[in-house]
Amino acid sequence: MPARRKFEEGGVTAPTPLRSTRQRTAVSAALEEVDDFRTAQELHAILRDRGDSIGLATVYRALQALADTGAVDILRTADGEATYRRCSSHHHHHLVCRSCGRTIEVEGPAVERWADRVADEHGFVDVSHTLEVSGTCADCARRRR
Repeated sequence: MPARRKFEEGGVTAPTPLRSTRQRTAVSAALEEVDDFRTAQELHAILRDRGDSIGLATVYRALQALADTGAVDILRTADGEATYRRCSSHHHHHLVCRSCGRTIEVEGPAVERWADRVADEHGFVDVSHTLEVSGTCADCARRRR
């Protein structure tokens, strides 16, 4: 469980900032180089190819620490494997290609209104949600034909 602290206003919680390490810096840099979700093994290979000597277990720990602070999103593949991507800081959803992994951040005002309405109808507060939409991108669809 990540360390958390309370903001003074409104009792909102936010992750405690991470201590900067060489390994986290290297993993963050590797995430900056890719636009789509990648596995820890794929990110480890990028780091190794760049000459960084970081163990795979350290990559996993760094990714989890970054995810705990909200710096990266985690998406599970159909077979349950975790994939990671640095995302923008505002609330968004993902459109993900099942074939190549291409990922696009999308806004979903209708989804936000629906989630708020359903939560309100059932008396829920402090609600959060995630939405991932998967399909086949145009490039992959053309290659299949």
